[in-house]
Amino acid sequence: MISDAPSFEDLAAFGAPACVIGGGPVGIVTALALAAGGRRVLLLESGGRAPRPEAQALAAAERFSAATHHAPEITVARRLGGTSNLWGGRCLPFDPVDFRARPWLGLGDWPIGAQALAAQEAAACAALAAGAPVWHAPLAGVAADDAFGFESLERWSNVPRIQTLHRAALEERRDLLVALGATATGLALDGGRVAAVELHLEGRGPGRVAVSEVVLAAGGNESTRLLLALQRRHPDLFGGKDGPLGRFYMGHVNGQIADLALESAALDAGLDFFRDGHGSYVRRRLVPSPATQERARLTNVAFWPVVPAIADPAHRSGPLSAVFLALSAAPLGRRLIAEAIRLRHVGEPPYRRGAHLANLLRDPGRTLGFAPWFLWKTKRAQPRLPGLFLRNPARRYGLEYHAEQLPHPDSRLVLGSETDRVGLPRLRIDLRFSDEDARAVVRAHDALEAWLVRNRLGRLVWRMPPEARAAAVKAAARHGNHQIGTIRMGGDRRSAVVDGDCRSFDLPNLSVVSTAVLPTSGQANPTLTAVELGLRLAARLAAPGTQAGPAAETKDAGRSPG
Repeated sequence: MISDAPSFEDLAAFGAPACVIGGGPVGIVTALALAAGGRRVLLLESGGRAPRPEAQALAAAERFSAATHHAPEITVARRLGGTSNLWGGRCLPFDPVDFRARPWLGLGDWPIGAQALAAQEAAACAALAAGAPVWHAPLAGVAADDAFGFESLERWSNVPRIQTLHRAALEERRDLLVALGATATGLALDGGRVAAVELHLEGRGPGRVAVSEVVLAAGGNESTRLLLALQRRHPDLFGGKDGPLGRFYMGHVNGQIADLALESAALDAGLDFFRDGHGSYVRRRLVPSPATQERARLTNVAFWPVVPAIADPAHRSGPLSAVFLALSAAPLGRRLIAEAIRLRHVGEPPYRRGAHLANLLRDPGRTLGFAPWFLWKTKRAQPRLPGLFLRNPARRYGLEYHAEQLPHPDSRLVLGSETDRVGLPRLRIDLRFSDEDARAVVRAHDALEAWLVRNRLGRLVWRMPPEARAAAVKAAARHGNHQIGTIRMGGDRRSAVVDGDCRSFDLPNLSVVSTAVLPTSGQANPTLTAVELGLRLAARLAAPGTQAGPAAETKDAGRSPG
């Protein structure tokens, strides 16, 4: 059941021993799994059912660099459903190579292997309405060596807003109370355990609720902020001031430095969105094999074709100009896609709308037919078309890369001196991209180009000379949407905050399920993996009288391709 304005008496009377902090996709799925396993669960969400400016303002940081990080208040949604309200819905697991040591990058093993999460894949896909956990689709008519793959899939959620997908369960379960307007401001300790969650309830003020088990699922940066605030009060926690908490902040390195010109008609058709018969839209991507990654010293990366830059009217496409005009009108554009993604597509004003209007007049037939088709397919149809991709007779496209960012201890979150209106210190954000992040992306393009040419599939058309490519990658590196690494999992408290089961080394009744626990960022959107971690934790917590086993017991050889 959902309470829009609970009192502290209501929370105490409900008497839930388990408390999940955060009503986003990971928190909701974890809370529902705990309740289904027999636990009585309190789920705390800072915002309401709809956006509230006063709740959203809590995400603002004291300091960040706009050159490398989006404004924090546009990268998250503090409301029921969390950042799923901004999410495009991309679902794919981390790759087996992500979990293994990669000496060419100086990276060690995760404390768990890919197979530890594979058992949760089907449930996670169902919980995100992403069809079945199928990650591979053969493509006829394309013959090539195995240095790169072109048959791996990403899936897409049919109902990205998680509170809509799970509305009935959230409203009807009697063993789950969703408390809205309930902002966690701290954790109260007693005897080396969390004894209570300190709260600010909208319209009522501060207080606390007693708990036996806490699952922190408040998003990467907000979860880190709560633990940093706890560490400020208890300096020896989480490895102390020089420990791992808040460090190794990662997102992804993404952008475009080349176009893709395809010779193969089969590959051109095979890289479009399609329905694979397993319940959702999917798309193939171009990915280097593990052997190619090691040989070329690559970070993990994926490539896919995209439409030309919509902000440049030189494309002369009426449909693309229609999309640009819609997104450049900020009130409408923000209703269509997340603000950080909108700005990436349209840039900052002023806009050259006249040339785009000319494209509409030059191409009225395609434009008039495109708009209603696209709105129906992306907003009403089931399954929904997850994005915009228009094939063209020249088979030439922008080439998007989405690459791993390497962990570095100086890329970090710390607490500032300012506090928000509920008394929590605001974050200072220092997201750093390295020269090696950029050089690895360029090497991946070189390897892809060689593979395309060698197999007569196509070629790359570079947008700048060789000596300028790494600098262009680094200049475009800007993130904050995927908040990874700052509560990392590992083998001990000197190098990590939680173990392979997401349990705190220092506080035995505190667990963290968040993208922040991931030790490396991979090439994948991290949402599905975080949901898998939540389901895995819920299964362990729901088992009566059981304790999470040593992380070493969950090591394995890797995840099957599905």
